Amino acid sequence: MAAAASDLLTGWCLFGLALLAILIFCWVYVRKYQSRRESEVISTITAIFALAVALITSALLPVDIFLVSYMKNPNGTFKAWADGNVSRQIEDTVLYGYYTLYSIILFCVFLWIPFVYFYYEEKEDDVGNTCAQVKTALKYTLGFITICAVLLLIGAFVPLDIPNKKNSTEWEKVKLLFEEFGSSHGLTTLSFSISSLTVIGMLAAITYTAYGMSALPLNLIKGTTSASYERLENTEDIEEVEQHLLRIKSKCRDGRPLSSRDRRTLQQLEERLRTLRRRERHLESIEKSWWTKFCEALRPLKIVWGVFFILVALLFTVSLFLSNLDKALHSAGFDSGFIILGTNLTNPLNMLLPVLQRVFPLDYILITTIVMYFIFTSMAGIRNMGIWFFWTRLYKIRRGKTRPQALLFLCMILLLIVLHTSYMIYSLAPQYVMYGSQKYLVQSNKTIDGQPRNVTLVSKDCDADAPEDQCIVTRTYLFLHKFWFFSAAYYFGNWAFIAVFLIGLIVSCCKGKKSVIEGEVDDDDSDMSDDELSAYYH
Repeated sequence: MAAAASDLLTGWCLFGLALLAILIFCWVYVRKYQSRRESEVISTITAIFALAVALITSALLPVDIFLVSYMKNPNGTFKAWADGNVSRQIEDTVLYGYYTLYSIILFCVFLWIPFVYFYYEEKEDDVGNTCAQVKTALKYTLGFITICAVLLLIGAFVPLDIPNKKNSTEWEKVKLLFEEFGSSHGLTTLSFSISSLTVIGMLAAITYTAYGMSALPLNLIKGTTSASYERLENTEDIEEVEQHLLRIKSKCRDGRPLSSRDRRTLQQLEERLRTLRRRERHLESIEKSWWTKFCEALRPLKIVWGVFFILVALLFTVSLFLSNLDKALHSAGFDSGFIILGTNLTNPLNMLLPVLQRVFPLDYILITTIVMYFIFTSMAGIRNMGIWFFWTRLYKIRRGKTRPQALLFLCMILLLIVLHTSYMIYSLAPQYVMYGSQKYLVQSNKTIDGQPRNVTLVSKDCDADAPEDQCIVTRTYLFLHKFWFFSAAYYFGNWAFIAVFLIGLIVSCCKGKKSVIEGEVDDDDSDMSDDELSAYYH
């Protein structure tokens, strides 16, 4: 008992250190990208808090898997302190942890982030009148609160029964699991609201994470063009534009007016010249920067990381494909949400995790790495693509030049993607996410001359055939499959994710090297400052 208490204390200490590391990372990340000229305390705090909630929520999955596995010995027996009451308390603690974090996410998505966003929008239009800004922000936020209320109301009355077209004991097990999960309408309404947001997060993951998984490693492998080479090309472009301008202006030296076509061309060339001169200033700043020289020294390491990341992305894609194929072939179909207990077609990741279980804590390190990989590739996808509404780009994510509204959008998107991350991990390693490293005891009969002689107990990895009292299902699994129709949506979303990843991989392979100031200086820039990037590098 004392050893268990010591292990739990160590676990809480590690959790505290992880929480501190998350907060430091969030502060550095937000400060790295936010605009120095337009930064606001309230938007900065909101962005840091929302990003921290996203990362902490993503870390709950490895904790859930660890706790259900920690209650059992490697030989399949329960530990002395893990009786029925203790195991139930641990499961309830994890469940309440999920609902607490998910409630905070609902608060951020439907109240806090929209309020801060609209407050800042009104502050730009109506400087000085704080009361009017708050009233207007609350008015717009009321629409988000209404949507949340509607989702909670629907969740209170939505039917939970899985349409059962097959008289199968496996489906009876599924129903029993959901009954154990709880029938409280309060928890059900919250679960429905979170599942609705998870579907939106699935769309965000298909858009940003799938692209980020292909773009991030290939960008690391290709690198960027040389700042000195780009500066030379930019100088040549400036000279060419200036000569063109002189030719047009020479037409009116004798007092003749320019034609409408020449005036339009003149205006376009002047705008082009301003953009090129801005590029010249930024390229000069980057060329002299010590940070650029440091990054050039790390070029071999970036290539190694790029190769590693692309291999990991391919491993994920193959595992996801095989998992979805397993559901397509062996589940009861759409009306069951494509839910299956156990695996019939194994995949590389599902094979790797049981092997790593033999050396503690390699399997938990891997599952944590996978979760963080999804988060960082999502960040890379949002950073490369910007924030879009259909075919209109709303904001760019740029170092030292990102507007507060863009940071709020980024954090909201990450919150939604994190909700979908748990299902993505389940799709990659369903058996492991469901039971962790748990084992249970089964009888093995040895026969001699056709007669049973010795009856021994051997340990076996937990699966769908295990007795109900021998294996504990993670709260993550039950939460993901509480509504069969959402599970069906996730299934089709996985196919879309694979398709977008492959398309992004082909596009990224065909594209050349990125500019060293890719996205930092564009013709359609709406940012007010031209010297923020220089301030960032110096």
